[in-house]
Amino acid sequence: MAPPNEPCELVCDKTLFDDLTDLFSLSDGNLTVNGVKLLSEVPENVTFTSFNATIHASNAPPSLVKEVLSRSHKGGFLGFSLPTSSNRPANSLGRFSGRRFLSIFRFKTWWSTMWVGSRGSDLQMETQWVLFEVPEVGAYVLLLPLLEGSFRSAIFPGDSDHVMLYGESGSSRVRTDSFKALAYVHVGNNPFTLMREAYAAARVHLGTFRLREEKPLPPIVDKFGWCTWDAFYLTVEPIGVWHGVKDFADSGIPLRFLLIDDGWQSINLDCENPNQDTKNLVFCGEQMTARLYRFDEGEEFRKYKGGSLLGSETLSYDKYIPKKVFSKAKELKEATITSNEVKELELKREIGEMLEQTSKLLEDQPGDLGEMGGLGGLIKDLKAKFKGLEDVYVWQALCGAWGGVRPGSTHLDAKLVPGKLSPGLAGTMGDLAVDKILEGGIGLVNPAQAGELYDSMHSYLAGAGVTGVKVDVIHTLEYVSEEYGGRVELAKAYYDGLSKSISKNFNGTGIISSMQQCNDFFFLGTWQVNMGRTGDDFWFEDPNGDPMGVYWLQGAHMINNSFNSLWMGQFMQPDWDMFQSDHACGEFHAAARAICGGPVYVSDAVGSHDFDLIRKLVFNDGTIPKCVHYALPTRDCLFANPLFDEKTALKIWNLNKFGGVIGAFNCQGCGWNPEEKRVKGYSRCYKPITGTVHVADVEWDQVEACTELGEAEEYAVYQHKAKKLILMALNSDVICFTLQPSSFELFSFAPVKKVGTDVEFAAIGLVNMFNCGGTLLEVEVDADAVAVKVKVKVKGGGDLLVYSSRKPRGCCLNGVLVGFKYYVEDGKMMVEVPWAELSGGVSELVVDY
Repeated sequence: MAPPNEPCELVCDKTLFDDLTDLFSLSDGNLTVNGVKLLSEVPENVTFTSFNATIHASNAPPSLVKEVLSRSHKGGFLGFSLPTSSNRPANSLGRFSGRRFLSIFRFKTWWSTMWVGSRGSDLQMETQWVLFEVPEVGAYVLLLPLLEGSFRSAIFPGDSDHVMLYGESGSSRVRTDSFKALAYVHVGNNPFTLMREAYAAARVHLGTFRLREEKPLPPIVDKFGWCTWDAFYLTVEPIGVWHGVKDFADSGIPLRFLLIDDGWQSINLDCENPNQDTKNLVFCGEQMTARLYRFDEGEEFRKYKGGSLLGSETLSYDKYIPKKVFSKAKELKEATITSNEVKELELKREIGEMLEQTSKLLEDQPGDLGEMGGLGGLIKDLKAKFKGLEDVYVWQALCGAWGGVRPGSTHLDAKLVPGKLSPGLAGTMGDLAVDKILEGGIGLVNPAQAGELYDSMHSYLAGAGVTGVKVDVIHTLEYVSEEYGGRVELAKAYYDGLSKSISKNFNGTGIISSMQQCNDFFFLGTWQVNMGRTGDDFWFEDPNGDPMGVYWLQGAHMINNSFNSLWMGQFMQPDWDMFQSDHACGEFHAAARAICGGPVYVSDAVGSHDFDLIRKLVFNDGTIPKCVHYALPTRDCLFANPLFDEKTALKIWNLNKFGGVIGAFNCQGCGWNPEEKRVKGYSRCYKPITGTVHVADVEWDQVEACTELGEAEEYAVYQHKAKKLILMALNSDVICFTLQPSSFELFSFAPVKKVGTDVEFAAIGLVNMFNCGGTLLEVEVDADAVAVKVKVKVKGGGDLLVYSSRKPRGCCLNGVLVGFKYYVEDGKMMVEVPWAELSGGVSELVVDY
């Protein structure tokens, strides 16, 4: 097993409502919290039950149960009863206006985003939760839709500012007329602690999922990797993968994990030979009606000969072929739209010839007959050639492939099931994936065999050296649940099978979840899963053709990742997805990834890398200076709109072992349009904005080991882009900044320590890295009557910056006296640190006063 996540006690509010009196009350049509009205005109058929009154046996750890019960007076459950049963019962919970809220709603089947407002009519469909601001008592309240029985729930806007709670079974055969606990409310005075407490209460109550801190993290969490998607799309093949990995090795930045994305599987269309792969697929969409017909790799990977690329230094591989193919595929799309059949045939021939060129190159390579071939042989050779490559993940859809499993093609009982959208998804954004899945249906394996499906896939992959899977297209199950007891029951069967297979085949940790941003996955599918995508896909350009999308879509990506982490981080480690280092906004993305707290991976085309940028993210051994928490929006962003209010910068905070960090990003320029039901650009917002930063923006108490860092009298603050070092106290004025569109600044905060009697000291870290504070491993003061010394242990190479109120007598690096630069005007002290290969990149600086 991988090492468990760092033990972390749930931080709880200790200053608000310390007595054990129930804080919520429902009477006279009002839901109140500590006497303050939250919802009015609550219908008489709505019930409120305190958490205390619903206590039952739980499978949560006893310590967690004890903590939750100690806070039970801070929360309770909402339910309702109706005169007739329904498979989609709905009821108002009351109305509100004049109260700011933050919410998360599904704008596509798979993806969620943030939304703010101040009245019930501002809510969006398929809202997953609502966080209310209650300044009257200095508090916040979370309204959290739950599962009950065979129903999941979501919030919708109602008439006259009413809040509608919908239950949904996903089957006309599964009906009910009442609920006791379909939603949960919880109050607290710290919004981040409140989220932890509320989801911990849901964990104890439901018993169907585990919290992030209960599960070991995947080993890739602090590693650097490469994903093949944007490099190849569906044309991925062994030679391209080999040269992609080689690019990084040649640059001196070894990959520690590789993700072979969609395109490697054995899939075909219903109209094609059931025993052959579909040929010449290029772009996403072309494969979405295809189905899995065997569990091993597709033909291009099957024909790999073991050892054939180990001596391939002279192999004449044209790294530009994928881009040439993409160009022709775009022309083909246009020819298809204009019904130019002659042009279509010509382009298909040209695409086939280019793909065949690479395929033949692979066939012509001599292999070792005694060596394993296929995917397993490729992985074995990659690990033999490129030292440090430890993990190889591959892509899969939850149902096998986008279109599921082809009926009759395997030993499993698969059935073609037509897809049907739930009414709640009718108001979401148009989506090619949804259209294609509804067009082709799903080859659904009998849920009783879900475990066998996953074990058939994963046991083969594990034997080939694959260490994990990225499971995509997760929420197709809700389209096909009519005959299977509804969406909750169908999901239970599939997620149980998936969890067991991950435990058996991938050490219990080898999984990234994706296209999963709906509450029934998180409540049902995260018993084992401990890493998941928090944003929608990285788009290097707008697929709908807005030329400014190359810029404004990147801001939307940042917003979705940071705000979704508020709730998804309770279940799993947030994964901010890949990006392209050579993209116009590559540095913008890189700065955010550096402090996101999760893995860093790119999806560059072969030969198209910005290695200078990557070196600001990654150590020479392929690991990263990872924060100890996951990045979240600062409090002053929670009820603002950093996407298109023309004034708010996104600020995200995180923590390192010896300091905090805030990233400020100008994400203005796009967002959800409720009338048009889509994300669109707002050109008026794409402009410079101003903002402020203060040390108080860092939530030091969210990691117990960092709480003391927030109690310092003074901090050294380093601005990465400006290369400025200043001092700040808790009562200091804010730092003002101005950000151009799609630009950023990083602020690193290090507590200033008294060293001896007359020296103040703060370690900043290697400032050539974006997350400079993450490079610090130890900071110790050694003082006696004779001398005062500070020992700083750091990982990496580059410019080590510390603040020192006076110039030291000298300093030693790894036991050798070295020179340093000292700047009297601001106390900067800089030491050049080379990468220490023999010690794994770790060096020790001793500063002597």
